[in-house]
Parts: sequence; C-alpha cells; structure tokens
Amino acid sequence: MIARSRPFGQRYAFVVVAVIFLALLAAAGLRSAPSVMMVPLEQSFGWRRDVISLAAAIGIFLYGLAGPFAAALMERIGLRRTLLAALALMSASTLVSLFMTAPWQLIATWGVLSGVGSGAVATVLGATIVNRWFKTNRGLVMGLMSASSATGMLIFLPVLASLAEHGGWRPVAVAVAVATALLVPLVWLLVPERPAAIGLVRYGAEPGDMPPASPAAQGNFIGHTLGTLRRAAGKRVFWYLFATFFVCGFTTNGLVGTHLIAFCGDMGIPEVQAAGLLALMGVFDLIGTTMSGWLTDRFDPRKLLGIYYGVRGLSLMYLPYSGFSATSLTIFAVLYGLDWIATVPPTLRLTNEAFGDRSGPIVFGWVVAGHQVGAAAAAFFGGALRQMQGDYQTAFLIAGMTGIIAACISLLIDTSRPAFEPEGQPA
Repeated sequence: MIARSRPFGQRYAFVVVAVIFLALLAAAGLRSAPSVMMVPLEQSFGWRRDVISLAAAIGIFLYGLAGPFAAALMERIGLRRTLLAALALMSASTLVSLFMTAPWQLIATWGVLSGVGSGAVATVLGATIVNRWFKTNRGLVMGLMSASSATGMLIFLPVLASLAEHGGWRPVAVAVAVATALLVPLVWLLVPERPAAIGLVRYGAEPGDMPPASPAAQGNFIGHTLGTLRRAAGKRVFWYLFATFFVCGFTTNGLVGTHLIAFCGDMGIPEVQAAGLLALMGVFDLIGTTMSGWLTDRFDPRKLLGIYYGVRGLSLMYLPYSGFSATSLTIFAVLYGLDWIATVPPTLRLTNEAFGDRSGPIVFGWVVAGHQVGAAAAAFFGGALRQMQGDYQTAFLIAGMTGIIAACISLLIDTSRPAFEPEGQPA
C-alpha cells in the first residue's frame, strides 16, 4: 500500500514524472535493442536481415497498438497495476529470448510479448500522467517525458552496442531484462495511483480541483477503446493527426532507429561508432523535445509540426549523399536529433484540443498507434529494400519525401471547434 502522504506537496508530481521518465527510458532501450542485435543475430543463427527486421517490425507495431488499450486499462484497473504488469512482461520476454533457437521464437519474444509490454510503457503513459497530475505546464512536462526515448538511446545504445560487439546478442538481452526488472520496486513504492490518493490536487490546480473522469473507468474497457476509435475516425482532424504521426514513426524509430546502425555498417563504420551517432542524436533530441514542449505551451502547434517535419524530411534526403564523413554525420545527428521526438508535445496538445481531456489520452493512444504502424512499416520496408537492392539509399530518400508531405498535412489541422467530447458511461 502507498502511504497517504508524500513530501514536496504539489511538487510530488515531479517525483512521479521522474519515475515514469525512467520507465519510458527503459521501454525505449528495449525497442532500440534490435538495432544492435541485428548483425550479431545474423552471424549467430544465419537468419536473413528481412526476417530479423520482421520481428522488430512486429514489436514496434504492437508497441503502438497496445497503447490505446493500455490507456483505457489504466483507467479501468489502475495505472500502477498496468505499469507493473507491463514491466514484468518486458523483463520476462527478453530474458526468455536467451533460449531461442528459431526465428519464430525471436518473433514471439522480441516481437509479440515485448511489443505488448512496452506498448503500455509508451507515449500514452506519458499522456495519462500529464492529464492526471498536471493542470498547467503540460507541454513542457510532455516534452520531458517524450525526450526519455532519446535519453534511452543516449544511455542504452552505446552500452548495448559494446556488449553486442564483445559478447554477441545475449548480453544485450540480459541487460534489458535486468534494467526493466529494477523498475518494478520503484514504481510500486513511488507512484501513487493519482494525486487524490495522497491528498493532493494536480500541479497548478486550485484546492478542490477534480480531473474529468474517463468513461473507461467503468464498463468494458475494450469496447470503450474501440468505440472511441469509431467516433474519432469520423472526424477529419483525427486522420490528419494519424497521418502525420504515421510519418513520424516511419521516419524515426522505424527506419533510423532500426536501420541506421546497419546502414553505417554498410558504409564501413563500426557498430559502436554508429551507436555513438545515435547517442549524439539522443543528446540533441533531449534538448529539442524539451524545447518543443516549452514552445507548444506558447505557439501554434500546427506551425511547429510543419517546421519539424520539413527539417526531418530534408535531413533524411541529405544523409545518403553526405559521404558519411565524421563532419557530415555530426551535422545530420544534430539536425535530426533536435527533431527526433519534438513532434509529440504539439501533437498531444492538438489531440486534447480536438477531443477533450476525458478522451484525449485514448484518442492520442490511437494516434500513437498510427506512429507505430508507420514505424513497423519502415522497419520491415527498410530491411526488405536492403535485401533486394543491397543498400539503404532509396529507403532513406522515400522517408525524406514523406516528411515533406507530413509538413504540408500539419498545416491543415483545425482544432478551432472540438471534434467531440464522449458521452458519459451508462450506469
């Protein structure tokens, strides 16, 4: 049981954010691990690159698909129970993978099970925490938590790449399993279900503040999640948000996160050095995404998205012709890093404006599902195109063009009139 009191008053919300940041960081580390395992798995088992990419793609897809259901489940059975179960599943699935001998086992562990587990410890978790614990400063806090994926790369990838280089893929699996297991007691001890559980109100709220109750708190959470999707799908603004976030996933953890290390390997750059490039991108994304959250609280989020996607598209089209020198790769890492997850805070704000605080986290979960569908498509597409053509150049050029398209779509989003506010749950 969690005690009914905590230090720091309303500022205890930031303790919760710190723990959730670590959980999101670990989930990001898990999802990025296949990028450093790809070559060692190929060497250990002789499995083809597209087969390994398929497992990564399934994991990324389920990482997104689980999100909206996890958001509703957090309302139905509790955030803590959902998060603890997800962390346990992530740890168990990666640990069990140590005994795999066939491709289907890779798909089951690193694809299906870890995908479902990490899907509950993803962007929708951040959105739920923001809506539940904060009345003000939402953009900034969401920016900080979104940056955890970049920090996950910053901390995990160079270490995991070094483990993979010296010990193969198995030490990578052990490291991820241990890191996720260590978070279970932290969540159990430090994360209350909601502010009211420790006698507080949301940060920035007046005494007596009551957050709007979600209809998912009662009844069939699966039916409510699918019903929310049905209602949202009838609104044009949902499809604009879905399409832009599809491109976001396609151009980030789908293509770059999964294949950049292998692309650099094709160009003669060692794995640890390539992982260092991703880590450098992580440093700049930590800056860029946090700044994006601050900007989102102050400026038109549509224009911010237009700028972010435009810069990302141009960066991706630049990479194949960069020559892969130290200078050119550093330029790419800085430009692309500042932009990596900067799209999350403005997208969340637009979703809440269009669909309201009661349904915002679940609708945002479906938008994030679009992100992961795009990421899964790029993870498989990149590997398949590399298998067919022998290089990644065309894949990165196509991804760059989708970024330019997303920049244009962003400017069409209109939240001046709320799309809907779901009806209350029947008694």
